[in-house]
Amino acid sequence: MPGALAVDGTEDVPPAVRCRGVEKAFGAGAARTSALRGVDLDVRRGELLLLVGPSGSGKTTLLSIIAAILEPDTGTCEVLGQDLAGMNERARALFRRWAIGFVFQSFNLLPALTAEENVALPLLIGGKPRGGALARARDALDQVGLGGRSSALPPELSGGQQQRVAIARALVHDPKLVLCDEPTSSLDHASGLTVMELVRNVVRTGERAVVVVTHDPRIFSFGDRIVRMNDGVIVGAGEPDVTGEGH
Repeated sequence: MPGALAVDGTEDVPPAVRCRGVEKAFGAGAARTSALRGVDLDVRRGELLLLVGPSGSGKTTLLSIIAAILEPDTGTCEVLGQDLAGMNERARALFRRWAIGFVFQSFNLLPALTAEENVALPLLIGGKPRGGALARARDALDQVGLGGRSSALPPELSGGQQQRVAIARALVHDPKLVLCDEPTSSLDHASGLTVMELVRNVVRTGERAVVVVTHDPRIFSFGDRIVRMNDGVIVGAGEPDVTGEGH
């Protein structure tokens, strides 16, 4: 099948993500555009997978389907053993809240809240008492090397530090899947490498799977595997090489 990714049938543990025959289009009539055209993808538990391709290749649409934000027109997507098609909107929202961590290009921090308050926000929204939520937030900030800046406001932090706060926020509820959308594109080279070292060494721990959407070749060497997309299909997959150019 065009766009299919070969699945290693020798694995005993089900993958963190399993998509089969996923198609998604936007618009209608002459304006209808196919964003995904029959995508098969597995993301293994404990894997750092880079999803790369030019703008418009479908990688962000695929990430949104994995995140239970968009529904495919056809095909199936199972995430952490859950069939997303069998969930209503409320169940999907709860699933996103507790099972998935998100890291975005633009940090999405609230400027009037301290670093620890920003990190604690998902727990507070979920009903966790403030004291416990802030304690968990400080632990998460320690993991990303910002334990000493827990009381700083986002405008007092560098771009790289703000992204580290965002990573701590993504980890605070201990999700089994973390999705990163262009996490380094707003950062300089040194800060981008620091962030990806954290993603590789801190975010990807135990059986936690990480998917990073990127077009930044500087970070290709951090992935366990690179999956390339173009025009709504998967066109190749393999391990990165030491030059950062991938395969």
